[in-house]
Amino acid sequence: MITLALSKGRIFDETMPLLEAAGISVLEAPEKSRKLILPTNQSDVRVVLVRASDVPTYVQYGGADLGVTGLDTLIEHGSQGLYQPLDLRIAKCRMSVAVPEGFDYAGAVRRGSRLKVATKYVAIARDFFANKGVHVDLVKLYGSMELAPLTGMADAIVDLVSTGSTLKANQLVEVERIMEISSRLVVNQASLKLKQTPIRALLDAFELALKARV
Repeated sequence: MITLALSKGRIFDETMPLLEAAGISVLEAPEKSRKLILPTNQSDVRVVLVRASDVPTYVQYGGADLGVTGLDTLIEHGSQGLYQPLDLRIAKCRMSVAVPEGFDYAGAVRRGSRLKVATKYVAIARDFFANKGVHVDLVKLYGSMELAPLTGMADAIVDLVSTGSTLKANQLVEVERIMEISSRLVVNQASLKLKQTPIRALLDAFELALKARV
């Protein structure tokens, strides 16, 4: 049995065409089913639905043989025990720094001010500002990042940005782009050895589907 870990939402939806190209169809829609393990048209392949932040953990500890997760999640989690064969180029967005309109971010950085930064992505933010030589106090939040500057709790945020409409609606502006984000296929290294033939077949099918998109 091959177990693929996915999170609901954009990653699930954008992974489906790649699975279809590999001849695999998920038989139940996650938004219509209460099941956490979904069958496919292949009796030896199943999909488990987990939180996006848990996908690397399930793959690392063998709860799934492989999974699809964002680069942001991988960096925060660490990649111990994970093989990362493919950038699937799906669920694209960017990691950016945003501040309230009118805040002199460039001036604050130039003067060596100590910034308060709210973020879910502590490792990414810490490394980014450390490499710039900027002193920051990081405030870890799990949601509604835009509220932190609006309530005076932070000077800036580090968060994922797609269209930028949420920032604009909350009078925030993107001032620095940290990195481009897309979703990766990750594989449990033990599974790759023990189930080499079916996993390699799946990887090859994904790779062919990606080449066909170019």
